[in-house]
Amino acid sequence: MFCTDGVLTVQNMPLTTVTRTTEFCQQLRDAHDAPLPEAAATAAKRSLFNVIGTTIGAANSPAVDAIVAAARELSAPGHGRVLGRSEELDEHWAALLTGTAGHYDDFDDTHLATVIHPGAATLGALIAVGRHASGSEVLAAFALGCEAQLRIGNAISPSHYDRGWHITGTCGVFGAAVAAGLLLGLDGPGLEAALAAASTMTLGHREAFGSMTKPFHAGKAAANGVFAARLALGGYRGIDDPLGDEGVLAIFADATVDGELFRPWSSDWELERNAFKPYPCGIVAHPAIDAAIEAGAAIADTDAIEAVDVACHPLVPELMGTVAPADGLQARFSARHGVAVGLLDGRAGLAQFSDARATQPDVSRLRAVTNLIPTPDCDRDSVTITVHLTGGDDVEVHVAHARGSLARPLTDAELDAKVHDLVEPVLGAGAAAEIRRAVEGITTQAGFADLLAVARPKRAVA
Repeated sequence: MFCTDGVLTVQNMPLTTVTRTTEFCQQLRDAHDAPLPEAAATAAKRSLFNVIGTTIGAANSPAVDAIVAAARELSAPGHGRVLGRSEELDEHWAALLTGTAGHYDDFDDTHLATVIHPGAATLGALIAVGRHASGSEVLAAFALGCEAQLRIGNAISPSHYDRGWHITGTCGVFGAAVAAGLLLGLDGPGLEAALAAASTMTLGHREAFGSMTKPFHAGKAAANGVFAARLALGGYRGIDDPLGDEGVLAIFADATVDGELFRPWSSDWELERNAFKPYPCGIVAHPAIDAAIEAGAAIADTDAIEAVDVACHPLVPELMGTVAPADGLQARFSARHGVAVGLLDGRAGLAQFSDARATQPDVSRLRAVTNLIPTPDCDRDSVTITVHLTGGDDVEVHVAHARGSLARPLTDAELDAKVHDLVEPVLGAGAAAEIRRAVEGITTQAGFADLLAVARPKRAVA
């Protein structure tokens, strides 16, 4: 008996092939059966708190209203308790709504190395199938679902994103399938089947940026991941090795880095490098917004601004080069808009990325005189802004590391303030603090329903 290239043989007769997917799913199961490492559990709670906030904040957005309207016509009765609203939907629509809402404002968590937003799709899976699970089970499923998609994302980066894929949609379905599969009790082979189904339901291209389709990618990733887990639970069996050399990852990228899939699960999780945005827009513009806010505080009369030069990483004009956004969604992918409102308003919150603010004359004027200067040696989280004033000295601001970057992460107090501003207008005073307490104590709760209860209107109806 001997093993060669992952094939166990007896007298030259193959018995079992240990595929890349088999090994990945077995490691997932082993990690699930062990306690979460303390650092990973802390990171999971922060990510969960943040994405619950962004989901509730967008609960009444036009995209979510459209999903609810479609669900009324097409869905079966269900018990998925969506956040920030009174409706209860079936699993598919609850996952779709949650993933879309979580990513709608582009305010959700961001893994900076891959630009994956892992929380939205994974939360969608929890909302769909986790209603009767314990808090500990839900936190573990959330952590492992996020981590699975981040490791897959690392394995295909940067080639995958550079090809034009929206990595949140393409990798999110794997995270949602893992989270749903674990909550449904799938074993290793069951998770393999779920990933096989999920590998045929990946979607998302960068051309959608600035439209409702971008957050819809996260919603579909959530719904498709739940569907894949349900198929596996029902006995579905797909291709043998969806993560292998002939699988979807080979289509997604020029090469797959296996080491990213099989790092130890005992420590050093990618989820620990998940970051939280201070501004509801593409993260590559955040350094410029920081600098614009600082510069604006030093300018007495913004009408005196003649031009603004932004020396930035080349990804800024590539991903956020929109010059004249027509609405708030397009403004989220206009670095010029972020700079303009930073200079004018001294802040860049949801109000600054609203449809109304996106088209106001003072903002339009400053966007038109703002120049994005791609600078190859500029780090992603760095920028230098020079504001040229009529009859005055230039104002120059350099930001070495943006707020929300790994070098300058949001503090717990800043994260609390962010979620407060998102949640309170929807659920009322005190709701954010209740959600914070529920997330912090999630492993001591009898059920996930305890957290759901404080993340919905007090008088929810079916």
